[in-house]
Amino acid sequence: MSIALIKYLSEWGKRPSDMHKEPGPVVTISREMGCPGKQVSSTLIEELNKRYRLKNELAWRWLAKEEILQIASAKLGLPKEDIDYVFEAKRKGIMQEILESMSTKYYKSDKHIQNTVKSIIRSEASKGHVVILGRGGVAITRDIPRSIHIHLEAPFEWRVLRVEEMYRFEPKEAELYVREIDRKREEIRVYFGGKDTDYTRFDITFNAMTLSVHEIVDIIIHAMEVRNLIV
Repeated sequence: MSIALIKYLSEWGKRPSDMHKEPGPVVTISREMGCPGKQVSSTLIEELNKRYRLKNELAWRWLAKEEILQIASAKLGLPKEDIDYVFEAKRKGIMQEILESMSTKYYKSDKHIQNTVKSIIRSEASKGHVVILGRGGVAITRDIPRSIHIHLEAPFEWRVLRVEEMYRFEPKEAELYVREIDRKREEIRVYFGGKDTDYTRFDITFNAMTLSVHEIVDIIIHAMEVRNLIV
């Protein structure tokens, strides 16, 4: 039996929608420090699976950092701790790059590691029914038509108070911590999306001080219905 015939028979029973399935749906959630990103993500996944999951359909899930690292580690042949730095928007110094390239056959450049992580996030997002919290998700998946991109913000003083409560920081310590994490998260979006680009624009921005987690989730779900990301 010819290879062409085998391929034809394997594709014959598939529905047209299976053969031409668009990437997604995917939701990315970005947040300023002190906003309830994890609570919004977990509640959104719970509600989507409760209200909209059909029989034999993929469950909505959270694309966690550990999963990305595990896949990247297998692809690159590197330990996870040698890849983790890209999630801090860090780069190796020139001398470190030179020394590593000379000292190990397993050397991988910054760019190669970064591109591998980006391709994994995009591949997992393309499978659909994925919620990505942070990780430069908006920059990596912005051009997927079946996607929606959410940003959580709140007044600086309110976020500082929340961080004080969460981590038992002193007021000045909490303020410095909020500024530092906000800076790092912006760097990650630039790291994966490029500098001086509007490609990391969000579709909806919520004020986490005035809206509850459930209100935010209900509005996201309604927007997903309007955009035919869920039916």
